[in-house]
Amino acid sequence: MAQAPAESKRARNQAARRERVIAAAVELASDGGYDAVQMRDVAARADVALGTLYRYFPSKDHLLIACLADQVSALQRRLLQKPPRGTSAAERVVDVLRRASRALEREPELTAAMVSALSSADQSVAEAKQEVSDILASVIVNAVEHDVLPQGEDVVRVLGHVWFAALVSWVGGMAPTGQMGDDLEITARLILDR
Repeated sequence: MAQAPAESKRARNQAARRERVIAAAVELASDGGYDAVQMRDVAARADVALGTLYRYFPSKDHLLIACLADQVSALQRRLLQKPPRGTSAAERVVDVLRRASRALEREPELTAAMVSALSSADQSVAEAKQEVSDILASVIVNAVEHDVLPQGEDVVRVLGHVWFAALVSWVGGMAPTGQMGDDLEITARLILDR
């Protein structure tokens, strides 16, 4: 029994270190994009040893994908506080996708850094990418609520693919701000308004 408080304190300390690391990476990426996120700088800013940082996140891509997972989880919490608006599944999904797109567009350097990490061909980050995908799928499924979606998993997967393509287009300068939300709305309505 005496070990439980020590383990609990250790877990809290680890969680606090992890939060500081993610906050430091977000700050650096927000100021200078993907290239500004150097593991030494993240460790220094988060006040953790470099070895500790690498135990949490084996690479910059792992770290930036964790930042994205954190952002998507924050969206999920905000949606619980202020549920999506709309009377149909399509309207609610569009509301969620537009909110998320606007949030990403407010932080172009950070978004570009996270998209670069998400685009990584490094197979070791596949599990972290899947975590982000699962959270995004959950956000879309929750927006649908109780409406029955034929081929629901297919719908969620296709929306995710369009979202990623729209993100890449916007980050790459091929689409103006706002286009991502428009493209997602068109896709959601084509798929869900049947």
